[in-house]
Amino acid sequence: MSLFHRHPTESESLPVEGRIPGFDGATGWLNSDPLGPEELRGKVVLFDFWTYTCINWLRTLAYVRAWAERYQEEGLVVVGVHTPEFPFERDVDNVRRAVEEMNIHYPVALDPDYAVWQAFANNYWPAVYIADPEGRIRYHHFGEGAYDECERVIRELLGDGAAGELVSVSPEGFEVQADWENLESPESYLGSEQARNFARGAAVDSLRLNQWTLSGDWAVERKASVLGAAEGAIAFRFHARDVNLVMGPPQKGTSVPFRVLVDGEAPGDAHGFDVDREGRGTLSEQRLHQLVREPGAIVDRTFEITFEAAGAEAYCFTFG
Repeated sequence: MSLFHRHPTESESLPVEGRIPGFDGATGWLNSDPLGPEELRGKVVLFDFWTYTCINWLRTLAYVRAWAERYQEEGLVVVGVHTPEFPFERDVDNVRRAVEEMNIHYPVALDPDYAVWQAFANNYWPAVYIADPEGRIRYHHFGEGAYDECERVIRELLGDGAAGELVSVSPEGFEVQADWENLESPESYLGSEQARNFARGAAVDSLRLNQWTLSGDWAVERKASVLGAAEGAIAFRFHARDVNLVMGPPQKGTSVPFRVLVDGEAPGDAHGFDVDREGRGTLSEQRLHQLVREPGAIVDRTFEITFEAAGAEAYCFTFG
């Protein structure tokens, strides 16, 4: 969903919003040697701010990837700027694995200290900035959506070489667009810094829509709820097609088995791709996990996840 964007028209030239700042604050690069304004001169450049667990960014990725492939020969360069939200997203190995698994082949600047983010005066994931061959930023878009508009800006800045139909994508997994008409549950953080609607001590069957609760030996830390003993659970009353949870084990090389229930039963056909029909899965990576994708009618339901060993770290629910 768009938070803010401009609407250029054929009769209105794109505004100049500033010049490309430097990338001196990037701590490293993936898929490329370091880039800066000089290396990008003469190219149309799309800067894409992202972090690998962000569902809002993941739902834009199919388009960004397609633009990078479609318009590379015409002079487009896509630069991803990975600015982490959660502590484990600062780990270069985690980002590198995400880049490989998500088939991202364009350059990625690593921005763990938010230096590039601040140079652009950015405040959002995802955020797109498009610059012309003179290094002037001519367009920006915050949030999801406006895919045709972004692509038309790219084509306008590339000139006569970009023609034909707009790209067509077939998203899979996390990249599938949200079911906006039936989405009534918001992003919900499980750390004390941003937690909302936490029904401490509530019985699962008493939860109201968008309330969540914990059972077992949990410590609610600043960024996450951390499980101290086996058989701890999280429950959430939701209204959405998809239930996703940012979570991970405490350390690389460890794992925590878990089981998901929906309205007290195994999810069956409603299982997400990180669990089986019985709702069983294993927490072995620090990332976003899809736990429910409902194929039928969307109504209020109660989600429960129980961890069979200590150590699970749960950061944020997202829905789609």
